[in-house]
Amino acid sequence: MVKNYAEQFQSLRIAVLTVSDSRNEESDTSGQLLVEKLTDAGHQLANKRIEKDDLYTIRAVVAAWIASDDIQVVLITGGTGFTGRDSTPQAVIPLFDTVIDGYGELFRQISYNDIGSSTVQSRAVAGLSNGTIVFCMPGSTNACRTAWDGIIGEQLDASHKPCNFVGQLKAIDGSECASREAS
Repeated sequence: MVKNYAEQFQSLRIAVLTVSDSRNEESDTSGQLLVEKLTDAGHQLANKRIEKDDLYTIRAVVAAWIASDDIQVVLITGGTGFTGRDSTPQAVIPLFDTVIDGYGELFRQISYNDIGSSTVQSRAVAGLSNGTIVFCMPGSTNACRTAWDGIIGEQLDASHKPCNFVGQLKAIDGSECASREAS
């Protein structure tokens, strides 16, 4: 019996953005961890960038990725704290068609086991825009590991039950149009 397409693993095209005023490719352990996690899971790295924590730069990069026909997922690490330079949530929330409230709530719940009440200072957020899901997490490598292992990895796997986000993402391989072409 052939599995329903929506239940089979689908390799997604994922972009990674590190928001930092101090990291570069050599010191970006959080961005590199996310690249390793996504590729180990069978997904494809569509783009990777490091940008300064500037609201308008972040918004411009993420908006371009959301508009792209080649990116289904955006992972952002950094800029989610409470310092004056942390602007990732303010940059991306206006871009969301739908906010995924449960992501931030669950991230903080899982993080509590590692960092205790300091988790209240995390402004981890996620949302859907134009068939693209955007996950924002703190800049620490451990926080990225927590987010991927505890939430993101499963939600980007079409076989995860009872539900996942894969069916809500824009198609890139043309499979949605294949049935129309055959008729």
